[in-house]
Amino acid sequence: MSENFSRRQKITKAAVRGRGAVVAQNTLAAEIGARTLAQGGNAIDAAVTTAMAIGCVEPWMSGIGGIGYMAVWIARERRAYVVDYGAIAARKLDPKTYPIVPGRPAADLFGWPPVLEDRNLKGYHSIAVPGQVDGMATALKRFGTWSWPQVMAPGIELAERGMLCDWYATLMITTGAAMLSQFETSRATYLPGGLPPVVGWEGAPPRIRLGRLADTLKRLSDAGPRDFYEGEIARRIVADLRDGGSPISLEDLAGYHARVVDPLSFERNGATIHTVPYLTAGPTMKRAFELMGTRTVGEGAPDAEAFVAVAEALHVAYQERLRDMGDAHTPTCTTHFNAVDSEGNMVALTQTLLSLFGSRVMLPQTGIMMNNGILWFDPEPGKPNSVAPGKRPLCNICATVVSKNGEGWFAIGASGGRRIVPAITQLIMMQVDRGLDVETAFHLPRIDVSGTGPVRANWDLPEAVRNAIAARLPVEDVPNVVYPLNFANPSCIRRDPMTGTVTGMNEIMSPWAGGAAV
Repeated sequence: MSENFSRRQKITKAAVRGRGAVVAQNTLAAEIGARTLAQGGNAIDAAVTTAMAIGCVEPWMSGIGGIGYMAVWIARERRAYVVDYGAIAARKLDPKTYPIVPGRPAADLFGWPPVLEDRNLKGYHSIAVPGQVDGMATALKRFGTWSWPQVMAPGIELAERGMLCDWYATLMITTGAAMLSQFETSRATYLPGGLPPVVGWEGAPPRIRLGRLADTLKRLSDAGPRDFYEGEIARRIVADLRDGGSPISLEDLAGYHARVVDPLSFERNGATIHTVPYLTAGPTMKRAFELMGTRTVGEGAPDAEAFVAVAEALHVAYQERLRDMGDAHTPTCTTHFNAVDSEGNMVALTQTLLSLFGSRVMLPQTGIMMNNGILWFDPEPGKPNSVAPGKRPLCNICATVVSKNGEGWFAIGASGGRRIVPAITQLIMMQVDRGLDVETAFHLPRIDVSGTGPVRANWDLPEAVRNAIAARLPVEDVPNVVYPLNFANPSCIRRDPMTGTVTGMNEIMSPWAGGAAV
């Protein structure tokens, strides 16, 4: 595709509207969540149902072997919470397992020095204790209305049916094929006959059976969520992990508990932004807004001065993040979705396996794709984010809910690793500082400033904006294309407090992303 042809294209995406909605990176998953709303569930029920199903339709992004964070706005309490189900290193992890190998290029695009055999990137040593299941169970018990079997049922149905493999699924599997081929169960599942599955000339996409995942989800539904950590599923997980050399033990699983914590909240131009705290991207976003001050406040599409303010603020915020907190520069495979119900409850949920297909390990006895959360740690000792036993790593997640005048206004978040913060910062700025509606904001071009290299500017930006940024910081022109998504993969649902109508939007260039309203 030529540069001139790419610049002539104008791609748009329609918002979804209703009394409640779910928007996700996979439209089928969004429809499942919206069906939960239609059947009387609240936003938390819809989010948990979506979370437990979406790994069956985009297993390279997330699943029950992963981790994440959920930001929640509870309308009746007029306040926000965060559910933290982040990664934790095994208690018996030995940092010496990850010796640095100088002089060798890394096998993935991250900022850490390369580790022997890429043990922090792929395979059994890269796996952290997964929190997905307990995180969803904790959110459901605290804020939901549905039972555990109810939220599990759609995911079981999808797993039994098998994942439909269209052109985009083939693209993702092909991208991960080299590392998937190194692990027997992953290779047998995703590379039948040694090659990625493709759509035949007759036009019928093949389906992939995701190992023994359907049986595991059925057991999880019947035995309850703690079976993943203390029961038969836990024993099967640990047996496979032990055979592969992982230090994760039954004690690690039994000791894992998600936590409900207060968000990091701050005021911005008449709104209150509630985002994830601690070792996430939330503090970096807050710092970026502090550095912007009032330079981005105005009316309509951001002008050159607003974009300069964003670029400079993110540049400094990331410098501080890398210096004081540590950070992984991995192009992650994460998923984000939002749910809002007719009562005004809101959920912004980001969950991940970290890299594409996580550790690339599918556990033979359970069909669970496992995360590679150890990659979030710095392998160099003596750093703020250095790998250590029983420790939580820094991550890029930035799930956020925004309130105004004591009511939930919008839920927002993104996938995209280090590109998450720039995307969410700009989309919040466009709505809170510039007064734009969500559909307009998502159709405007953005920049990416994520800690290393020049400012990446969407080449659809006006020339005056690009030149203004270039006068302050180095700039690289980048197309906005389907793959890779150079400016993250955000989504948002916004509620009109006067009418109760919600409007949901997804990233324009994401081919699977969509929403469903009720």
